[in-house]
Amino acid sequence: MKPPRAFSRHLAISTGGGQGKQQCPPSAPIPGLWPRTQHPQHPPLGVLHPWSLRPHARAAVGPPFSAGKELAGLIVGREHRAWDGVAEWPVPPATGQRLLPVEAGSWRGQRCSRGSGVKQQGRRTVLASPPQVAAGPSLSPSPVHPKSHPGSPWLPSLGVHPPCLHPRRLARTRGHADAHAVAQPHPSLPPSLPPSRSTEHDALQSSGSGAAGLRRHHRFSSTLKPPGKEERKKLHHRSPARQDEREQLQGARAELGQGVMELRRGRRMLRGQLSALLLLALAWLWLPAEGRRPPRPPPCPPSCSCTRDTAFCVDSKAVPRNLPPEVISLTMVNAAFTEIREAAFAHIPSLQFLLLNSNKFTLIGDNAFAGLSHLQYLFIENNDIQALSKATFRGLKSLTHLSLANNNLQTLPRDLFKPLDILSDLDLRGNTLACDCKIKWLVEWLESTNTTVPAIFCSSPGQFEGQRIRDLALGDFQCITTDFVVHQVLPFQSVSAEPFTYASDLYVALAQPGASSCAVLKWDYVERKLRDFDRIPAHSAVHCKPIVAQDQLYVVVAQLFGGSYIYRWDTAVDKFIKIQDIDSQKTRKPNDIEAFQIEGDWYFVIADSSKAGSTSLYRLNQNGFYSHQALHAWHRDTDVEYVENDGKPRLIISSSSQAPVIYQWNRAQKQFTVQGEVGEMLDVQMVKHFKVKRDQFLCLSRYIGDSKVVRWEGQRFVELQTLPSRGSMVMQPFSVEQRQYLALGSDFSFTHVYLWEEEKQKFVKFQELSVQAPRAFRYVPAADVQLLLAPSFKANTLVYRHVVVDLSL
Repeated sequence: MKPPRAFSRHLAISTGGGQGKQQCPPSAPIPGLWPRTQHPQHPPLGVLHPWSLRPHARAAVGPPFSAGKELAGLIVGREHRAWDGVAEWPVPPATGQRLLPVEAGSWRGQRCSRGSGVKQQGRRTVLASPPQVAAGPSLSPSPVHPKSHPGSPWLPSLGVHPPCLHPRRLARTRGHADAHAVAQPHPSLPPSLPPSRSTEHDALQSSGSGAAGLRRHHRFSSTLKPPGKEERKKLHHRSPARQDEREQLQGARAELGQGVMELRRGRRMLRGQLSALLLLALAWLWLPAEGRRPPRPPPCPPSCSCTRDTAFCVDSKAVPRNLPPEVISLTMVNAAFTEIREAAFAHIPSLQFLLLNSNKFTLIGDNAFAGLSHLQYLFIENNDIQALSKATFRGLKSLTHLSLANNNLQTLPRDLFKPLDILSDLDLRGNTLACDCKIKWLVEWLESTNTTVPAIFCSSPGQFEGQRIRDLALGDFQCITTDFVVHQVLPFQSVSAEPFTYASDLYVALAQPGASSCAVLKWDYVERKLRDFDRIPAHSAVHCKPIVAQDQLYVVVAQLFGGSYIYRWDTAVDKFIKIQDIDSQKTRKPNDIEAFQIEGDWYFVIADSSKAGSTSLYRLNQNGFYSHQALHAWHRDTDVEYVENDGKPRLIISSSSQAPVIYQWNRAQKQFTVQGEVGEMLDVQMVKHFKVKRDQFLCLSRYIGDSKVVRWEGQRFVELQTLPSRGSMVMQPFSVEQRQYLALGSDFSFTHVYLWEEEKQKFVKFQELSVQAPRAFRYVPAADVQLLLAPSFKANTLVYRHVVVDLSL
């Protein structure tokens, strides 16, 4: 059994500092160091390993010893020891003792051969038999190896083991092997020496010069002789104490051998793991290109020039994607695309400087710069951008400098710069800004901001052209406008609409000849809609006129056929009941009803359009309405309008056979008397009036020809405006919140809504409404909602809502 290597490292032979070095590879002469003593009775120390001799180990040479006995000089650990071959353990040399160094033998100029006993065991080269070497003057034959010569009586008693050379541990220096030697210890030696890696390290670093030095000073030519019988008895003698120590040593050697085996097994496992990793790496390298991770994108797109933190791009077809992640400055010039889409630069979140000058950009989308929370400088100059969205610069919390100079901007959306909390510099020069209501907010912002803005000027309209925007006053902008939007659609046809208030509730009465009824609708203040309330039967109703008088609700129902009637709301049964018939001899073909109050008395007048009938006036008394006066007989009247002008009640009756006739109230007679006519206009379908400040105006609608607007000045009427109205059956002026409108309906085209301009003293076209064949327009104020009812003879009745619009928002 081979002794533990860790134990054999601590025993080294001091050989001096010779300069000779020689190495023999496995197929070359194998060096060996064999112990020699001059005394023939000294047994050899054992087999020495040539790689473990310390470079500093030298023989301790003292004065000549007189006993004629030489001691082998050894180094155990770092201490010099002396051993005479008999003692159980080397001891420190005594004073005056001379240590004889062991000479390192070598086979100079010889070649090792297979026949000399060299064989390979795994990674070790083992000397199976001693080589045959010719003896020289300084080299004597080597001792006989016990396993190759079992008949040798003295080597087995020392427990000597064959030498094992490890080629990878041979230090190569100038082609020669280091002359190192380590003695294999006797198995019975106590394992009291601690392991020392420094001993092996020092031995590996030795220069091998000790062997040659020793040969120069000591020459031995005597031949070793085997020990005698007495010596062998002494060697084989074992005391009980030594036997215990030997068993302990054997147990320690067994445990150490098991540890070495586990260490070797761990090394093999580690070696296997490393091999597996190497195979995996080779397999990855052999994979095709598409099976491996895609190649890393280039650090800079082809159209750009990049440094570590900047990029300059020319003729890019899109916003570059493969930019270095450290880029904080990007410049794009002459780009080949026209639109910057949402979050176009979100993949460069570290960007601090962005220059987009001299491109062809026409549109910048919402949130185009989203994700650039660190951007401080943004330049978008010399492009063709005509408009921006409100959310263009959303998310630029760190932006301090913004330039939109030399674009084609004509307007800016309200609160465009509101997300830019720390904006310090803004450049808007070189744009064609129109100073209308859409730019009013900019005037307000310039008055309150601390941002530095170079002077910008108006390009339009004419009254503001060339003026500095900062110098404009907020009063110069007329930005509040209105609009009529559809609020509700009533799924039926109607020809008249009359709103009224009864018991604090809002109602509307609509004549529905197609449904043979007068529909009464009630306003729902919660849902803000008109809902069905009740219906009055009327087979051919043309007008349903509600009158609230003396806390009673009356409804006058005018019918083309079957006579006209008066209904009253009965609170006991919550329904309308008929209380009176209208004289059918006077009213044959009613067309319009007008109700009014004069000197505390309630009246209503019915315009009769038949040739045999007449327009009649009715008065309310305690028992009902009674005929009070026959006004305009045999003239085919189509409409009647009640007007109070200069405190005098008047009636204007329109007729298809003559010009409109004016009747004035005679207080003494308590009747209307003829006052005159309205100009020389014939075929007037309807006359309606309105008042602006102190002036009274009349609107005369015609079915064939143009409708007109005239100002009533005493006895004469001054024509102000002519409006095209072919096919018009209704022309209704109405006022909403100090705005005067005019709705002109037509059976052949859209309904036109006009707005009165006081400065021009005329109506200007304001809006078009899609109402088919309208027969009336009625303004209905419903709490906080202003409604316009548009009854249609051919389609659904529409309810429009009047809304106020701020054009500067």
